[in-house]
Amino acid sequence: MRFSLLFCLLLLARFAEANYIFIPMDEKQANHLKAYGIAYWILKKETEVDWLLNYRGGSFMCKYYPQLQNELTVRGVSYDIISDAQANQIITEIASPAVNYDIMKLEKCPKVAVYTPKTKQPWDDAVTLVLTYAEIPYDIVFDDEILDGQLTKYDWLHLHHEDFTGQYGKFYGSYSNFPWYIEQQKESENIASKHGFAKVSQLKLAVAKRIKEFVAGGGFLFAMCSATDSYDIALAAEGIDICERMYDGDGADPQAQEKLNFDNTFAFTDFHLSRDPYQYEFSDIDNNVHERGGLRQENDYFNLFQFSAKWDPIPTMLTQNHVKVVKGFYGQTTGFKKQLVKPDVVIMGENKEISEAKYLHGVSGKGFWTFYGGHDPEDYQHQVGEEPTDLNLHPNSPGFRLILNNILFPAAKKKKQKT
Repeated sequence: MRFSLLFCLLLLARFAEANYIFIPMDEKQANHLKAYGIAYWILKKETEVDWLLNYRGGSFMCKYYPQLQNELTVRGVSYDIISDAQANQIITEIASPAVNYDIMKLEKCPKVAVYTPKTKQPWDDAVTLVLTYAEIPYDIVFDDEILDGQLTKYDWLHLHHEDFTGQYGKFYGSYSNFPWYIEQQKESENIASKHGFAKVSQLKLAVAKRIKEFVAGGGFLFAMCSATDSYDIALAAEGIDICERMYDGDGADPQAQEKLNFDNTFAFTDFHLSRDPYQYEFSDIDNNVHERGGLRQENDYFNLFQFSAKWDPIPTMLTQNHVKVVKGFYGQTTGFKKQLVKPDVVIMGENKEISEAKYLHGVSGKGFWTFYGGHDPEDYQHQVGEEPTDLNLHPNSPGFRLILNNILFPAAKKKKQKT
């Protein structure tokens, strides 16, 4: 009895001293993806989290409380209980000008929206997959919600396998007789008519411009796959018909290329449209299969840039990872030709061998945007109709980590170091 009482007293004394929980994000972490969900869960409890940039893979640290410890255990996320003195030692180490570390305080729980049609699509979305796996809540919005002004309710918006040019993904040559394609076209035309647009391309341009206003007003935009280049193409082609007859009932403007306005775009400039309606490309922005040389799954990688945590905290946040070399993966838009990326855009990841930018970031007005090439970081060449990736098999995926860095980005505020 005395031994049990003494043990309990010692345990209580230990936890009284253990004031912090440290969540490593290096190779010691059993489940990197769910660790982001834990950080989001803490923020929902109106508790702050310190994001330790470049420190052990971008680790997290916050005040200890028993409910958090239980949640970490339930979700299978690795953690350490450390004392106040140990936490202060980490903070002191990070503050040293001799190391490339910094601390971002996460204070706000970002409200997340995903732009996707309400009807079933024959492909999955890597972002909704990882948000679901990490247990980060999100709302689905589409053209109706955006045109009705509902983006103001959100901090973060994701665009994935979407075509903002009104050409239905340029799937006409391969899938125009498939039920899902016919239904997608019918749905889009109905939404366009509902909002007073004669063509789907006009509807999508209006949506793209509302999204641009959202970013300019302080929103955070994250786009993957064909939502990246098709978005910029739609903005550059404002007032120009770039759709052939099978898409909108009449021919494209033969002078469309010469009329493009690259000042309207976020990321890309001087690109050339793909005028062939049967070609599975929107423009020459994307590095297609033939242009990627002898790259195969076993030798396709891109490198993450190393930024100064103390001077360039935003790209540093967005590149947090336990590796600096990440497996490549295809999409309708796989990667971006570097020569077509605007000079003020930050390239955060690239394949130098083929001069391909994979991961881009920029500023527009008061807000920020990130473009990430490819469809699914753990499915090298995802095909229409394939089963979705099971993230239980990829809990430490570096490629999916880059997506989740963007989720936490709106929550961040640089922490003032103690003097």
